[in-house]
Amino acid sequence: MYSFIGKRTIRRDALAKTSGTLRFVNDLEAPGMLIGRILRSPYAFADIKRIDVSEAERIGAVTLTPDEVPQKPFNPRLVSVHEVTFKDTYVLTKKPRYIGDAVAAVAAPSEELAQRALESIRVEYERIYEPILDPFKAMEPGAPLIHEKIMKGSEWIRVEGNIAASLNYVEGDVDKAFQESDVVLERRFKTGKRYHMQLEPKAVLCVPEPGGKLTIYSTTQSIHNTRILVSQIFDIPLSRVNVVKIPIGGSFGSSIQVNYLVPIAVALCLKSGKPVKIAYTREEDILDHSNFVFHFRIKVGAKRNGVLTGAEFENTLDVGAHQVQPYPLLGTSLGWFVSMYKWRNIRYIGRAVYTNKTPACALRGYGAPEVQWAVETIMDELAEELGVDPVELRLKNYVGRGEIFWGQGPTVKSIIRSDGVPELLEKGKELIGWDKRGDPRGKKGRFRRGIGVARGFHTSGAGGPISGEVIDYTGCILKLNEDGTLDYITALQDHGGGTLDAHVKIISEVLGVPPELVNLASASTENTPYDVCTHASRGTYVGGEAARRAAEIVKSKIFEYAARLVGKAVNPEAFKIRYDEGLKQAVVYIEGTDVRIPLSEIARAAWQRNWGTIGAFVSYRATSAPPSFTVYFVEVEVDTWTGRVKPIRVVAGADVGTPVNPDMVEGQLHGGFAMAWGMAFTEDMVYEENGELAGRGLITDYKIPTIADVPAPEDFKVIIASSYEPTGPFGAKGIGEAAMNPAVGAIANAVYNAIGVRFYELPITPGKIVEALRKGGVQWD
Repeated sequence: MYSFIGKRTIRRDALAKTSGTLRFVNDLEAPGMLIGRILRSPYAFADIKRIDVSEAERIGAVTLTPDEVPQKPFNPRLVSVHEVTFKDTYVLTKKPRYIGDAVAAVAAPSEELAQRALESIRVEYERIYEPILDPFKAMEPGAPLIHEKIMKGSEWIRVEGNIAASLNYVEGDVDKAFQESDVVLERRFKTGKRYHMQLEPKAVLCVPEPGGKLTIYSTTQSIHNTRILVSQIFDIPLSRVNVVKIPIGGSFGSSIQVNYLVPIAVALCLKSGKPVKIAYTREEDILDHSNFVFHFRIKVGAKRNGVLTGAEFENTLDVGAHQVQPYPLLGTSLGWFVSMYKWRNIRYIGRAVYTNKTPACALRGYGAPEVQWAVETIMDELAEELGVDPVELRLKNYVGRGEIFWGQGPTVKSIIRSDGVPELLEKGKELIGWDKRGDPRGKKGRFRRGIGVARGFHTSGAGGPISGEVIDYTGCILKLNEDGTLDYITALQDHGGGTLDAHVKIISEVLGVPPELVNLASASTENTPYDVCTHASRGTYVGGEAARRAAEIVKSKIFEYAARLVGKAVNPEAFKIRYDEGLKQAVVYIEGTDVRIPLSEIARAAWQRNWGTIGAFVSYRATSAPPSFTVYFVEVEVDTWTGRVKPIRVVAGADVGTPVNPDMVEGQLHGGFAMAWGMAFTEDMVYEENGELAGRGLITDYKIPTIADVPAPEDFKVIIASSYEPTGPFGAKGIGEAAMNPAVGAIANAVYNAIGVRFYELPITPGKIVEALRKGGVQWD
């Protein structure tokens, strides 16, 4: 059907990455560059009386204290509109609120000297407080306020009970629905606190230019938001700040916000007048960001025939010490819940609470993996209570085609126009052998196997027919070169999943130009239109549509110039375009005639005859955020003696509309399952009573899945639904976050099917499994 879309091709950055020649921020240097280091608080909650930097200055370092930087609060995430953006963060603080909070910084010509200078700084603490590590204790009357006041938009507001933000919602009559239900279940859930463990720890290089200009190279998902925030903090005109897009070594949401080291590097650069580079160690990086800890209380009701009647959802977020994005997360969590199933009556109580822990931010799914784990667990329980097949209960109640989809919260609503859920569930049942999974009560022996199912989704962007509280638009520039090749420029970041390869294929499909002739040009804030951020799995759906529109404009201009070349009364609409294998380029032609003009000839004529450059500038906002549905069937084996769980088989299904890069879709599903396995069984940031992380080591302390924790390739089957999204470029939707979201639910349900025990707190460690089996009186025969 297509010439380039859907074809399996070698990634454009494959050689550079595999050969080690691709340059990330930490690989960059500048003449006269200083190395920056950040002094972090050893206390989780304290007041600073005095900072002595005299010795650091004596040995030749440039120093920075809170008194030397703007004391204006900011939020490092600029994805929400100004009015609902909460601000409580400072470049450097006099009141550290978690172990790792930045209190001073230095820069020196060498890393050794910078470290010596850092260690020479003396900080006198006026008062050290008992840290608050539990959100429910933080809300107790009389609990010390971690923040007494913060800024919302342009207004200062007081913080009550350490509640950073709240959101409540009611639809229908929930109490009546429960009274009329035949079955009512209520459960509490708690997730772990996870670190993103992206391949690249964060780094920044800030270079001063003549005339007071700054050029910034940063680990970021948004070069434009980085530019805007630097301008706001330091009162520098945007025209004097240029942020250059550099390849990013993964993110998983860890760089949606402008990273804390960026304004510190800028301040050191401004003070010293020299380039300054700061790069985190892995141990520092884990103190910079983590995910939110979710505490859920979910109550659901249903009729005996399987029809859902109502649901109550209480969501308490552990924000950590600073706000990055808890208010919008309260809304998206509600959106994930509402758009899973037709609850009919809903009551939502959402609150985000400060604690003295590492600040939280999005981690692949922005709350959806957590919500969908809890929902899919309780749906499995409900099916068992009703005596119906769990797959059939889901099919009967899920929110699908033609129904209202909440996208990322109550302000982002649209209609679902593509839906591959029935196809994925039916094919998955067949491939996994669903009907042979057995009852956990009849399974015996040390090693017991179980099969679980879960379904879910993620949005493709955060757009809607009416602009809500989320900023969501992108842009690009596309121009035809005089030899028939193209330059494509976009600020949209590729996290490593092949997003920009998808853009190139979309452009190629419109113009008939093979992907190898489309150049991904260097991008910066100076030469690109605004892109909010590569998040919400919007890269292909939103960014790809901008690329398609730009290609259509370029094609229209090509036809206009071709008509001039033909020199007759030719209607440009008569032209068509296709790839010519012999010429290795696209040609413009008119069916039934001998008119056949290579693209290079048209471009050269435009150059030589002064017709002007053939190009397009597009700024685009999507008016929908269609769900990319995913389904997982997982078979596990539980060792009842040790509590260890082993994955046996996986069937992963994805409804991505038209798969632009099918191999990338498969790769995302494999990666999504691996991350889900870590979330389910091993990943957690454990805090000591004083607020110190129990362990920060990459290998010894924080356990992420390895190749040994995933099934062999032949035991991992991928299904791609045959769907088409009419609002997406060539029918495409997103996949990145959807690839992980329901997998934890399927894994947990598989564990239940193996041993007959459900778990409501993550991670499900071997110790928890063994303890639960002992309490249940399991027979280890």
